[in-house]
Amino acid sequence: MRIHLAALRLLLVFTVLLGVGYPLAVTAVAQLPGLKERANGSLVQKQGQLVGSRLIGQSFLDSQGNPIRKYFQARPSAAGSTGYDPTATGASNLGPESIVDQLPNPADPSDRGKPSLLTQICARSRAIGELEGVAGTRPYCTADGVGAVLAVFWSGPGYTGQVTRVLSINQTGSAVPFVPEYHGVTVQLAQYGQDYSRAQIVPVRGTAPAEPAVPADAVTASGSGLDPQISPDYARLQEGRVAAARHITVAEVAALVRKYSEGRDLGFLGEPRVNVLLLNLDLDRQYPTS
Repeated sequence: MRIHLAALRLLLVFTVLLGVGYPLAVTAVAQLPGLKERANGSLVQKQGQLVGSRLIGQSFLDSQGNPIRKYFQARPSAAGSTGYDPTATGASNLGPESIVDQLPNPADPSDRGKPSLLTQICARSRAIGELEGVAGTRPYCTADGVGAVLAVFWSGPGYTGQVTRVLSINQTGSAVPFVPEYHGVTVQLAQYGQDYSRAQIVPVRGTAPAEPAVPADAVTASGSGLDPQISPDYARLQEGRVAAARHITVAEVAALVRKYSEGRDLGFLGEPRVNVLLLNLDLDRQYPTS
């Protein structure tokens, strides 16, 4: 009985100490000046209305899902069905070997298939290139914005002998194969439901420059899906569009980009970055548009 009573006393003491006292102490410390804003979520308000957090990214799209031209755009997000969902933070879990698409069923208009990571990057780069007025080409991407990948069939065992059949495995429908032939064999389009597991998968680099005009962070999501910043390169790419939409000079926009640029933490951790939400809010304050 004495052992049980001692255990009960310890349970009560540690419940009060760690279940009540410690949380209250941490909460009290977090409300001290200099810590309160961060502890409460680093929330940002505009004209008394909560518009977000400086720690969590968000999209700047219209009701149709198109980029609003007067705003800087954030990087893609795989958090939730529409992106930037704090309750579904995470990455797509697709890696460098994700280069073959799952083609949509042409008999089902609602089926959009499942694009590979490579095709997602190619499509995003093409769209951003059109938006910003630069070349959206990237290595291993077709001109129509899918992964430039061939499925090559050989006459011999394994991948030996002669090439007998070649397909552009990510292109279908009315697309034009991104290369007309491979090893003297005419390239065909892939077809939904066909088994290409015996084929050799061959990515084709193409003639795109090694350093694309569209930066990497503009076409890839972060590990959390919630990053509020973009790279200075991606910010500079957008300056001309934002300036034109707001009828101001590029120099005025660039000055605000520099204002909200941050260097590496402690001089060597992480990468230089620009907070998109704070930048867009300051644009609205200094250069409002109707």
